[in-house]
Amino acid sequence: MKTLYDVQQLLKRFGVFVYVGKRLWDIELMALELDHLRESDVIDKETFIKAKLVIEREHRIEEQREQEKNKS
Repeated sequence: MKTLYDVQQLLKRFGVFVYVGKRLWDIELMALELDHLRESDVIDKETFIKAKLVIEREHRIEEQREQEKNKS
């Protein structure tokens, strides 16, 4: 699992479709959904960790984009 798309595909396997309209919010909601899947023991720990690392990286990138956008 390397991209946000991979995380989306993982969530779709469990019937979770995320689209809020703002990429940062989508990423945050995906993180919450991953937490719920792990708490319910639906996904294993290794998959959870890989997905969370991708989510955290994408969240950081998106926050940086917004900060740069606001500076302009």
